[in-house]
Amino acid sequence: MGRRCWRQRVLAAACLGAALLLLCAAPRTLRPVFGNRALGSSWLGRERRSPLQKLYDLDQDPRSTLAEVHRQRRDLLSSACSRHTRRQRLLQPEDLRHVLVDDAHGLLYCYVPKGGRAPTGKRVAKPAATPRAIPAHEAHAPGRLPSLADFSPAEINQRLRAYLTFLFVREPFERLASAYRNKLARPYSAAFQRRYGARIVQRLRPRALPDARARGHDVRFAEFLAYLLDPRTRRDEPFNEHWERAHALCHPCRLRYDVVGKFETLAEDAAFVLGLAGAPDLSFPGPPRPRGTAASRDLAVRLFRDISPFYQRRLFDLYKMDFLLFNYSTPSYLRLH
Repeated sequence: MGRRCWRQRVLAAACLGAALLLLCAAPRTLRPVFGNRALGSSWLGRERRSPLQKLYDLDQDPRSTLAEVHRQRRDLLSSACSRHTRRQRLLQPEDLRHVLVDDAHGLLYCYVPKGGRAPTGKRVAKPAATPRAIPAHEAHAPGRLPSLADFSPAEINQRLRAYLTFLFVREPFERLASAYRNKLARPYSAAFQRRYGARIVQRLRPRALPDARARGHDVRFAEFLAYLLDPRTRRDEPFNEHWERAHALCHPCRLRYDVVGKFETLAEDAAFVLGLAGAPDLSFPGPPRPRGTAASRDLAVRLFRDISPFYQRRLFDLYKMDFLLFNYSTPSYLRLH
C-alpha cells in the first residue's frame, strides 16, 4: 500500500513538472496562428485576423517603420536575456499574476505599475472607457481582467501561443522616483503611507516622533532607498508591485513579448497595439502631458542628487537587469565611480 501510494505521488509530481515545464518553455516564433477554436475567444474562428497574425503580416512588410522598431526591441530583449541571465527556475502559475488576459481581443498584457500614466491593459477590456473615467483605486483592482495565473497549464499555453503579448516599461529610476512621490510623498496616499511609510520610519528612524511612526507620512527618499536595500525587506515579503523590478513582475526572459512599449513613446506604442487589436471599443490612456517625460527625468535628478555614490551603486545593482533588458542607458546624473 505504501509503495503504491509512493508511486502515485511520483507520477503526480512528474505530471505537474511536465505541465510547468510547458508553461515556462512556451517560446514561439512570430508566425500566424490558425485553428485555435478550443480557446472559446470571441475573435477566434472569425474571418478577421488576430492581433498576433497582424503583427506577423507587418513584420513581412519592409515599409512598416513602427513594426521594425518593435522587432528591434524584441531582438534586443532576446539578446540581453541570452547575455545576462543564467539558468532560471521554472515559472509557477503565481509568477503570471501580473499577466492579464483579454480573451475578447486575443491579448495578454503584463502590467507594470508606474510604467506609464495609468495601468493601460487593465482597461483594455472596458468598452469605451476613457482614462479619467476609472478611479485610481479601481485601476489596480483585481477582477477587471482575469490573470493568466487563474487558468490551467494547458489553457495558459494555448493563450501564450495564440495571443499577442505586450508590456509597457519605463526608465527604472524614473519609475522608482514616481512611485516614491505618488505613494509615499503625496497627502492622498494615507493608506499606503500607514502600511509602508510607518514601517520605514519605525525601522530606519529610531527617534521618530510618535505621529510619524504611526502615520508614515514624511518618509524621506533616502529612507525609502535604504528600505529597498535592506535585506530584511525582501526576506519578510516580496517588494510591492510599484517598486518591484519590471523583469521580476513580467519574466521577459521566460515569456516572449511581441510588443515592448515604453513610457517615453507611449502614444506611438499604444496606437500600435490598438491598431493590431483592431477594435473600436478599446481605449488607452493618453500620452504623458507636455514635458511629461522631461518632468519625469527632472524628478529623478532632483531626488537622486542627495543620495551618496555608495547607495547609488547599490541601488543600480538592484535594478540593473531592468536597465539591461529594456535597453536603458545608465542615468548621467548618477555617480557610480
